[in-house]
Amino acid sequence: MANIDRIQKTFFDLVQIESPSFNEKRITSYLKGYLEKLNFEVTIDSAGKKIGGNSGNLIGFYNGENKKAPTLIFAAHMDTVTPCLKTRPLIENKVVRSNGSTVLGADDKAGISAILEMLEIILKNKIYCGDIEVIFTVAEEKGLLGAKNLDLSKIKAKYAYVVDCEGPIGKIVNKAPSQDWIKAHFKGKAVHAGLYPEKGINAIIAASKAISEMKLGRIDEETTANVGVIKGGTATNIVPDSVKIEGEARSLSEEKLKNQINHMIDNLNSAAKSVGADVEIEVIRAYDSFSLDINDEVVKIALKAAEVIDFDLKFESTGGGSDTNIFNQNGIPALNLSVGMNNVHSKEENISLDDIGKTAEFLVEIVKVAGLRGT
Repeated sequence: MANIDRIQKTFFDLVQIESPSFNEKRITSYLKGYLEKLNFEVTIDSAGKKIGGNSGNLIGFYNGENKKAPTLIFAAHMDTVTPCLKTRPLIENKVVRSNGSTVLGADDKAGISAILEMLEIILKNKIYCGDIEVIFTVAEEKGLLGAKNLDLSKIKAKYAYVVDCEGPIGKIVNKAPSQDWIKAHFKGKAVHAGLYPEKGINAIIAASKAISEMKLGRIDEETTANVGVIKGGTATNIVPDSVKIEGEARSLSEEKLKNQINHMIDNLNSAAKSVGADVEIEVIRAYDSFSLDINDEVVKIALKAAEVIDFDLKFESTGGGSDTNIFNQNGIPALNLSVGMNNVHSKEENISLDDIGKTAEFLVEIVKVAGLRGT
């Protein structure tokens, strides 16, 4: 059984270690020491240097007794969104929240806490199992940068369980979309707005025309799109000659994603043409979609584990991305499991210690079921 007092200490320690994206060195050091005390072999990869951060991803490896069992990854990310400096956790009836001045950081330090508690239970009870890999990534909140730069040559596992999902425990994300970023730079002609406005080409008008004609928001049950950034202009008395916009589209369907991106490109081009401006457009793939079902072994293991401990599971698709996308993209079937966090990315973020404990117990059972696969 999970030890709630131990979970509380671990979780409180973690949320009080400041770890905004690109500044995860302190929490990496804490977790390295923690895992080494559990006899894990720990390495830090070079992802930090590649992305301009002060720490790489932490990769821990435990030699299990059953060498025939599949090696499993348990993963979470170490960075948190801001404001996250000087977080002070408060607890009432086993529910933890911040003092209201910062986010709590349950996303994803609750996931880390559940994984660590799972390891404590397995090792202290000498549970027979296969090899276990633990991966704690950096800069997940900045576009999954840690996972994208993970040193895959160090990874041995066949399946992965990422513990980084909000909502009630038992929720498992088995489907997630592909995402494309789209950036456009409108180039017009600057003139004095009061003397020669007719001689100028207003880049803001071009951008506004493009955005106003785009289908945005919820496109259908599988597809969303958004324009979230617009920058341009220098002064009210100058016709603006430069405007940059940034947007995105996501879909569970590659065809629908392609259609949506093409729709946005068409509107960017036609708007620029209508006012005589030029436009430069760039489309960048953020991550690929994944879809797993009952025939995938990583799902079968989770279902069996839930059956053994009478743990209710609910498989869902999501509109968001996570490190789970990157594992799947690199040929490692992965699921994203909820740890029970609520109101993430806000100062109202909260989580129940009991939910972290129950998640840890579910992870233990996943390890035990996988261990039996090799006997």
